[in-house]
Amino acid sequence: MTDNAAVPADDPAEPAGSGSAGGAGGADAAGPPDAAEAAGALDLLLSDAALGAARRFLPDAATLRLAVRLARRPRTVATRAASLAAELGRVAAGRSQIAAGERDRRFADPAWRDNPLLRRAVQAYLAAGQSADALLAEAELDWRDDERLKFLLMNLIAAAAPSNNPLISPVAWKALVDTGGLSAVRGVRALLGDLATAPRTPAMVPPGAFEVGRDLAMTPGAVVASWEVCELIQYQPVTDAVHRFPLLIVPPTINKFYVTDLAPGRSMIEFLVGQGHQVFAISWRNPDARHADWDLSTYGGAVADALDAVRSIAAAASASICALCSGGLISSMVAAHLTATGRSGQLASLCLGVTVLDQARAGTAAAMIDRRTAAAAILASRRRGYLDGRALAEVFAWLRPDDLIWNYWVNNYLQGRPPAPFDILYWNADTTRMPAALHRDFIELALSNALTKPGEATMLGSPVDLSKVDVDSYVVAGIADHLCPWQSCYRNTQLLGGSVRFVLSTSGHIASMVNPPSNPKATFRSAPDNPDDQDNPSGLNNPGSPSGQDNPSGPDNPSGPDNPSGLSGQDNPSGPDNPGGLSGPNYPADPAEWLARAATTRGSWWPDYSAWLAARSGGQRDRPAGLGSRRFRPAAKAPGSYVLDR
Repeated sequence: MTDNAAVPADDPAEPAGSGSAGGAGGADAAGPPDAAEAAGALDLLLSDAALGAARRFLPDAATLRLAVRLARRPRTVATRAASLAAELGRVAAGRSQIAAGERDRRFADPAWRDNPLLRRAVQAYLAAGQSADALLAEAELDWRDDERLKFLLMNLIAAAAPSNNPLISPVAWKALVDTGGLSAVRGVRALLGDLATAPRTPAMVPPGAFEVGRDLAMTPGAVVASWEVCELIQYQPVTDAVHRFPLLIVPPTINKFYVTDLAPGRSMIEFLVGQGHQVFAISWRNPDARHADWDLSTYGGAVADALDAVRSIAAAASASICALCSGGLISSMVAAHLTATGRSGQLASLCLGVTVLDQARAGTAAAMIDRRTAAAAILASRRRGYLDGRALAEVFAWLRPDDLIWNYWVNNYLQGRPPAPFDILYWNADTTRMPAALHRDFIELALSNALTKPGEATMLGSPVDLSKVDVDSYVVAGIADHLCPWQSCYRNTQLLGGSVRFVLSTSGHIASMVNPPSNPKATFRSAPDNPDDQDNPSGLNNPGSPSGQDNPSGPDNPSGPDNPSGLSGQDNPSGPDNPGGLSGPNYPADPAEWLARAATTRGSWWPDYSAWLAARSGGQRDRPAGLGSRRFRPAAKAPGSYVLDR
């Protein structure tokens, strides 16, 4: 659920999450594109959330090792200090060429450039920050220490920005004059209100900006099954014909499902329904202390039960899964369970969005976890019975301080303005709790990196071996995702046993998923030598491809439990004469090698996924007369009741 304040230089597109439903604000409103970009699911920040974010700002062994390393490199320290002193001299003399970047909105007010004192303050700040970053890099610490100290240094530099200082901030003084002092009163009131309740960070969106079911999660549908762990929602088809094999969406376990059903025009569910897919979604219950023993198998069992219900309602031999973040991790393990129990034919395809299966060096969050910290975190959540999602929100905010802390510090407190309404940020603040047992299982899975070792993890009593999951998979990552780095998501291609299509979207953790076709600047990358990446992305009209519009299941190519995709199995191998077969491209182990040959496609990846999914959905049939079935009768209207639990 995030992401960089600046999209990489080779990816100039703005974040897809820049819009808002009913939303507002001009260029200087809080809740800008970069803040929406930085909002993220919080599934991997589990240890710090249980123990508190403040502990990360205290000196630790990594700080000591940095001091020792620098003490052994006096020449490096002296050179860097002399360079900084020379630059500060140029700043004082007015000859410095250092300037804030064009996309650095902290210093967008002309006063930072035109006022000589303010300009020098900015230049001195930038010079000091650059020197500190360079000194840390030159210390050449190991990966874990380097990541931890980058986090600490990033926060110190962000906090020290002149733009955060109410005494010299030009926007604060302008607001004070324009409002006759009311901005200061409003700012103090907002500060006290935010400090009074968790997560004790500046509010990113007004609390009443949206209403679930009225402004968000509006796609028509009904709850067709309900269990203690989750509700299953079926969405009303809008096309005369639908794809035979339905799609089950599995959301993250720490945020609510409607990240896939935001405002109309920005809803992935709405889009896929409009493309003729039969769409179902899981809505997780918000657990409390009574549910402390819900673990990975509890949630995996819920996914398996939902998959059975979806297949039953649609009268289909197979169904596809599209899962996000931790939902993807659980769904991958369920796929391994189905394979181990001889039921792999029940799964038509698997889509994993911003999902990391190989936890080795998986970003800053992974660097924060060690055995001792993990044990303390597990104990802390066990005592309470759950991990509070608001604690995760606080930890995540400090991972992106410029976007999620100080941006709102200036807007809410210094200018005394309410933040602008953005749907992604509202969803991001609408957190849920995580049961203590699931918290424990996620941490232990990450520490042992068990999913990379066949048989080390289990799901529903079955050993997990991802190399035996031979269904077609669609893996999508965000190029600016720091929470689940795209390189880590890419490694899924090395673990899954079937044909894999890897797509690299613009934006970060969540904005890369909320990527509607209406975004004119959206792009995605894919390997040009992948047969699916040419003008025939889904394999349609390709007799060697999985079933599609021109290759539906039928008498000569039946679909069924043993052949769910309408493929002829061993008689349809992949090879030079059958580019649409099952085995797909041979992805290199090094993601940089893949990126070097990847081609950029203008537009959202949603239509690409829809076409890819259609080719694996068993042809078409008339749309059902109604929702549910005799066994699974529709009850409450979508979005159901579990999503409303606080």
